[in-house]
Amino acid sequence: MTVHQIPNTIKTDSFWMPFTANRQFKKAPRLFSSAKGMYYTAVDGRQVIDGSAGLWCVNAGHGRPQIAAAVERQLSTLDFAPSFNMGHPLAFDFAERLAEIAPKGMDRIFFTNSGSESVDTALKIALAYHRANGQATRTRLIGRERGYHGVGFGGLSVGGMVANRRQFATHLPGVDHIRHTHDLARNAFAKDQPDHGAELADDVERMVALHGADTIAAVIVEPVPGSTAVLPPPKGYLQRLRELCTKHGILLIMDEVITGFGRLGTPFAANFFGVTPDMMTTAKGITNGSVPCGAVFAKREIYDGLMVGPDNAMELFHGYTYSAHPVACAAGLATLDIYKDEGLLTRGAQFAEYFRDGLHSLKGLPNVIDIRNLGLMGAIEVKPRDGAVGARGYDLMVDCFNNGLYLRMSGDSLAVSPPLIVEKKHIDDMVSILGDAIKRVA
Repeated sequence: MTVHQIPNTIKTDSFWMPFTANRQFKKAPRLFSSAKGMYYTAVDGRQVIDGSAGLWCVNAGHGRPQIAAAVERQLSTLDFAPSFNMGHPLAFDFAERLAEIAPKGMDRIFFTNSGSESVDTALKIALAYHRANGQATRTRLIGRERGYHGVGFGGLSVGGMVANRRQFATHLPGVDHIRHTHDLARNAFAKDQPDHGAELADDVERMVALHGADTIAAVIVEPVPGSTAVLPPPKGYLQRLRELCTKHGILLIMDEVITGFGRLGTPFAANFFGVTPDMMTTAKGITNGSVPCGAVFAKREIYDGLMVGPDNAMELFHGYTYSAHPVACAAGLATLDIYKDEGLLTRGAQFAEYFRDGLHSLKGLPNVIDIRNLGLMGAIEVKPRDGAVGARGYDLMVDCFNNGLYLRMSGDSLAVSPPLIVEKKHIDDMVSILGDAIKRVA
């Protein structure tokens, strides 16, 4: 039960909440009224540590005046401009700035409004690229079990979280999945990257043997799956995946919606692992969560491969009304300034070890069956209750909220991913509150 409520202050009936047990939540709402720095303020005035950077997106912390001022200026100057056959300077400035921090060669930027849209965009670019280059048979898309790639039908189809897929009977045809890498038997309580499982990347060879390389357009994976509760890749896994995709002419898409913009102590996970994909999907931290925005980073060869036909011919029949929205670009540029001025894209590296040791200090508490970490992302997994998967995790999440810590729940795991402005004292407080909650609840 949520405590510290102010009764009869709002009506909750009309809002159909996303990814929420609506009936359960509305019996005891958990409501934030403001936020600043590392903390939310609940409606009763309590300070709550943001242990999840919002939803993996508020990397620079809450309430940044620089972003607010940029948004206000832009709204009063140019509130909207179309990106279809028209443009505005900020869109091009933002794309150039993003290209500057991207892995080498990934300097063609297509703007979207969310991670879901970024994924569907990247999948469509992959299909269009192969068709433009005389390989129209490459139409198959390969995802991974336990993967999360948003809620569009493209992302839903290549995604591998069972509950997300089961409710919707219709998925894209021509999609298959390689196996996930989560291996409790061999890798439980591994620190940073687990030792076992690099060979699972060879599932790409199984897909090639089953379907034929000439039918496969792209493989899409999260470098570190987040929504399924932080699954760091086994050592050598992503490198092997890159090698096999190159061998068979398959495009590799890395979904960096969560890992992008400093989460691992590098600008992107591609930098951290030394693996350059053909495309990266991003969103979340691109504007510090302040205004909806996303982007697909593509290698120059992908862009050039579509620049065919007459100059007046549209090369890609795809886009969104709000692609490169002026207000989103203003927020994004201000966010990049903060990241640069405060060194936030690499700051996480100096706290990664302390964060890791703090999380792993919870080993041995009741029903804790695994702890995972990499950079400034981690997860504590507890044993499910008999016949009630997710119930123990939910109770832990509520207990943490009641005692001053917001964490994101995924089944019976709690994901920890604080803003990149985190200090050691915040890590200590998060670990203490979570540990006490496990002792009470788990």
